[in-house]
Amino acid sequence: MYDVIIVGAGPAGMSAALYTLRANLSTLVIGKDGGALEQTDKIENYFGTGGVISGKELLEKGRLQVENLSGEFLTEEVVAIEWAESFTVSTQSNKYDAKAVIIATGNKRNTAKIKGLDRLEGKGVSYCAVCDAFFYKGKDVGILGSGEYALHEAMALNGLVNSITVFTDGKEISAEFPSDMKIVTEPVDEITGEEKVSGVRTKDGSEYKLDGVFVALGTAGAGELARKLGLPVENNRISVNPDKSTMIPGIFSAGDCIGGVLQIATAVGEGAEAALSAIKYLKSLNK
Repeated sequence: MYDVIIVGAGPAGMSAALYTLRANLSTLVIGKDGGALEQTDKIENYFGTGGVISGKELLEKGRLQVENLSGEFLTEEVVAIEWAESFTVSTQSNKYDAKAVIIATGNKRNTAKIKGLDRLEGKGVSYCAVCDAFFYKGKDVGILGSGEYALHEAMALNGLVNSITVFTDGKEISAEFPSDMKIVTEPVDEITGEEKVSGVRTKDGSEYKLDGVFVALGTAGAGELARKLGLPVENNRISVNPDKSTMIPGIFSAGDCIGGVLQIATAVGEGAEAALSAIKYLKSLNK
């Protein structure tokens, strides 16, 4: 049981870790990569760099600071956060418990330009298997995705629905799906249906009759993780209070995933705010 788990290893997440660790809280940072900052070639407008620095170098410096304070890092993909008496953060192969969680994953929504996808959201197109699985009991559903996140969603449906068809939309499979799940690699042309989803049509003209389609492309972003918890999401941005707390006590969020000015300096500041609020929350538990 950690005091705090931080989901995201970018500037907001590592800034938060510096504060929680200095408050003597056991802290685990989970991040598959450094997000958009890691891909940035040159940074010239960030305080204290002394000139030009790459995003990768800046992240390495931040990570070293966290490690020097005995912070723990895990390079894994988070696929879900669950809420009971405490919080459980799940990757594809492990589960980690914490008293508080800070979501700082950036804001990358994995979607696809597929006809019918946006129009049928909430009418058979879903982004959360855990949330909506019950409504498809005994029915035929599709999963749009090809990796670990898609597998996690598929397993949340498995045993409850009648059948699962995985549509990779032309991508290579990067996870081991159960043998009873049909895999369709042909690119998807359209999610069909008028008032609700009726199926999927692929580019080769094949038709698959379905009652619902679950979108699980790439990795689980901030919006998907928040929806699983029941947190309000607007324009795929997590809604937070001024102190970076959310409507769920013990869950905080910072950085690009809450919107605003998408800059490193902003993310770092918001990470600090989220951490200070988490520290205050954890102290209140011990009173």
